[in-house]
Amino acid sequence: MDTFSFLARSAFPLVWIVVPAIGAYLRTRRSPSPRHALETWQRWWAIGAFGFGSLWMTVAFLTVPDEMAAVIGFERTPFMTEIAFANLALAVMGFRAASASARERITIGLGGGMFLWGAAIGHFHQWFANGNHAPGNTGGVIVNDILIPAVMIVLAMRSRRLAATPQPATA
Repeated sequence: MDTFSFLARSAFPLVWIVVPAIGAYLRTRRSPSPRHALETWQRWWAIGAFGFGSLWMTVAFLTVPDEMAAVIGFERTPFMTEIAFANLALAVMGFRAASASARERITIGLGGGMFLWGAAIGHFHQWFANGNHAPGNTGGVIVNDILIPAVMIVLAMRSRRLAATPQPATA
Protein backbone atom coordinates (compact mmCIF):
# COMPACT_ATOMS: atom_id res chain seq x y z
CA MET A 1 0.00 0.00 0.00
CA ASP A 2 1.45 3.37 -0.95
CA THR A 3 1.87 6.14 1.61
CA PHE A 4 -1.03 8.27 0.33
CA SER A 5 -3.43 5.32 0.39
CA PHE A 6 -2.32 4.41 3.92
CA LEU A 7 -2.77 7.99 5.16
CA ALA A 8 -6.16 8.34 3.48
CA ARG A 9 -7.45 5.08 4.96
CA SER A 10 -5.99 5.89 8.36
CA ALA A 11 -7.39 9.43 8.42
CA PHE A 12 -10.85 8.71 6.93
CA PRO A 13 -12.55 8.03 10.29
CA LEU A 14 -11.72 11.59 11.32
CA VAL A 15 -14.47 12.80 8.96
CA TRP A 16 -16.94 11.81 11.72
CA ILE A 17 -15.25 14.29 14.06
CA VAL A 18 -14.28 17.06 11.64
CA VAL A 19 -17.63 17.46 9.84
CA PRO A 20 -19.74 17.80 13.02
CA ALA A 21 -17.15 20.17 14.54
CA ILE A 22 -17.16 22.40 11.45
CA GLY A 23 -20.95 22.25 11.21
CA ALA A 24 -21.44 23.15 14.87
CA TYR A 25 -18.86 25.92 14.67
CA LEU A 26 -20.49 27.49 11.62
CA ARG A 27 -23.97 27.13 13.09
CA THR A 28 -23.02 28.74 16.43
CA ARG A 29 -20.88 31.66 15.26
CA ARG A 30 -23.73 34.07 15.98
CA SER A 31 -25.52 32.04 18.59
CA PRO A 32 -27.88 34.04 20.84
CA SER A 33 -26.54 32.47 24.05
CA PRO A 34 -23.96 30.05 25.41
CA ARG A 35 -26.76 27.58 26.21
CA HIS A 36 -28.04 27.68 22.65
CA ALA A 37 -24.52 27.23 21.28
CA LEU A 38 -23.85 24.32 23.61
CA GLU A 39 -27.10 22.62 22.63
CA THR A 40 -26.22 23.03 18.96
CA TRP A 41 -22.77 21.51 19.56
CA GLN A 42 -24.30 18.58 21.41
CA ARG A 43 -26.78 17.86 18.63
CA TRP A 44 -24.16 18.06 15.88
CA TRP A 45 -21.88 15.79 17.89
CA ALA A 46 -24.63 13.30 18.75
CA ILE A 47 -25.95 13.02 15.20
CA GLY A 48 -22.75 13.48 13.20
CA ALA A 49 -19.98 11.93 15.26
CA PHE A 50 -21.82 9.38 17.36
CA GLY A 51 -24.82 8.60 15.14
CA PHE A 52 -23.57 8.70 11.57
CA GLY A 53 -20.04 7.63 12.50
CA SER A 54 -21.38 4.48 14.13
CA LEU A 55 -23.94 3.90 11.38
CA TRP A 56 -21.14 4.08 8.82
CA MET A 57 -19.24 1.39 10.72
CA THR A 58 -22.39 -0.77 10.81
CA VAL A 59 -22.90 -0.51 7.07
CA ALA A 60 -19.21 -1.05 6.31
CA PHE A 61 -18.91 -4.17 8.48
CA LEU A 62 -22.10 -5.66 7.04
CA THR A 63 -21.61 -4.82 3.36
CA VAL A 64 -17.84 -5.06 2.81
CA PRO A 65 -16.56 -7.31 5.60
CA ASP A 66 -13.54 -8.52 3.63
CA GLU A 67 -12.42 -4.93 3.00
CA MET A 68 -12.98 -4.02 6.65
CA ALA A 69 -10.97 -7.03 7.80
CA ALA A 70 -8.11 -6.00 5.50
CA VAL A 71 -8.23 -2.38 6.69
CA ILE A 72 -8.10 -3.49 10.32
CA GLY A 73 -5.33 -5.98 9.65
CA PHE A 74 -7.22 -9.16 10.54
CA GLU A 75 -8.74 -12.11 8.81
CA ARG A 76 -12.51 -12.04 8.39
CA THR A 77 -14.30 -13.54 11.41
CA PRO A 78 -17.92 -14.01 12.48
CA PHE A 79 -17.27 -11.46 15.24
CA MET A 80 -17.33 -8.71 12.62
CA THR A 81 -21.11 -9.07 12.43
CA GLU A 82 -21.25 -8.58 16.18
CA ILE A 83 -19.11 -5.44 15.85
CA ALA A 84 -21.52 -4.21 13.17
CA PHE A 85 -24.51 -4.56 15.46
CA ALA A 86 -22.65 -3.08 18.44
CA ASN A 87 -22.03 -0.06 16.22
CA LEU A 88 -25.70 -0.02 15.27
CA ALA A 89 -26.52 0.23 18.98
CA LEU A 90 -24.11 3.17 19.26
CA ALA A 91 -25.76 4.82 16.25
CA VAL A 92 -29.21 4.49 17.82
CA MET A 93 -27.86 5.96 21.07
CA GLY A 94 -26.22 8.81 19.16
CA PHE A 95 -29.42 9.68 17.31
CA ARG A 96 -31.36 9.46 20.59
CA ALA A 97 -28.86 11.81 22.23
CA ALA A 98 -29.84 14.55 19.78
CA SER A 99 -33.01 15.20 21.79
CA ALA A 100 -31.94 13.81 25.16
CA SER A 101 -31.39 15.57 28.46
CA ALA A 102 -27.88 16.30 29.67
CA ARG A 103 -28.11 13.40 32.11
CA GLU A 104 -29.11 11.02 29.31
CA ARG A 105 -26.28 12.31 27.14
CA ILE A 106 -23.78 11.60 29.90
CA THR A 107 -25.16 8.07 30.17
CA ILE A 108 -25.04 7.62 26.39
CA GLY A 109 -21.46 8.90 26.33
CA LEU A 110 -20.45 6.54 29.13
CA GLY A 111 -22.19 3.58 27.49
CA GLY A 112 -20.56 4.30 24.15
CA GLY A 113 -17.27 4.92 25.90
CA MET A 114 -17.25 1.46 27.45
CA PHE A 115 -17.31 -0.10 23.99
CA LEU A 116 -15.17 2.46 22.16
CA TRP A 117 -12.54 2.91 24.88
CA GLY A 118 -12.27 -0.87 25.10
CA ALA A 119 -11.81 -0.94 21.33
CA ALA A 120 -9.09 1.72 21.63
CA ILE A 121 -7.28 -0.42 24.19
CA GLY A 122 -7.53 -3.33 21.77
CA HIS A 123 -6.15 -1.20 18.93
CA PHE A 124 -3.19 -0.09 21.05
CA HIS A 125 -2.55 -3.68 22.13
CA GLN A 126 -2.58 -4.91 18.54
CA TRP A 127 -0.36 -2.01 17.52
CA PHE A 128 2.32 -2.43 20.17
CA ALA A 129 2.13 -6.12 21.09
CA ASN A 130 1.62 -7.48 17.58
CA GLY A 131 2.93 -4.75 15.31
CA ASN A 132 -0.45 -4.26 13.61
CA HIS A 133 0.01 -0.96 11.78
CA ALA A 134 -2.98 -1.43 9.47
CA PRO A 135 -4.74 1.88 8.74
CA GLY A 136 -7.97 0.69 10.41
CA ASN A 137 -6.10 -0.25 13.58
CA THR A 138 -4.07 2.93 14.05
CA GLY A 139 -4.61 6.62 13.40
CA GLY A 140 -8.08 8.07 13.01
CA VAL A 141 -9.97 5.12 14.43
CA ILE A 142 -8.15 5.43 17.75
CA VAL A 143 -8.82 9.18 17.87
CA ASN A 144 -12.52 8.52 17.22
CA ASP A 145 -12.73 5.74 19.78
CA ILE A 146 -11.34 8.02 22.46
CA LEU A 147 -12.82 11.40 21.55
CA ILE A 148 -16.36 10.67 20.41
CA PRO A 149 -17.67 9.48 23.80
CA ALA A 150 -15.36 11.79 25.76
CA VAL A 151 -16.59 14.91 23.97
CA MET A 152 -20.21 13.75 24.37
CA ILE A 153 -19.67 13.45 28.12
CA VAL A 154 -17.82 16.78 28.44
CA LEU A 155 -20.47 18.68 26.47
CA ALA A 156 -23.27 17.11 28.51
CA MET A 157 -21.53 17.90 31.81
CA ARG A 158 -21.06 21.49 30.68
CA SER A 159 -24.75 21.60 29.79
CA ARG A 160 -25.72 20.40 33.27
CA ARG A 161 -23.53 23.11 34.84
CA LEU A 162 -25.05 25.79 32.63
CA ALA A 163 -28.56 24.59 33.47
CA ALA A 164 -27.76 24.89 37.19
CA THR A 165 -26.51 28.47 36.74
CA PRO A 166 -29.22 31.07 37.37
CA GLN A 167 -30.05 33.08 34.28
CA PRO A 168 -30.21 36.88 34.46
CA ALA A 169 -33.70 38.28 34.43
CA THR A 170 -34.83 39.79 31.17
CA ALA A 171 -36.64 43.09 31.07
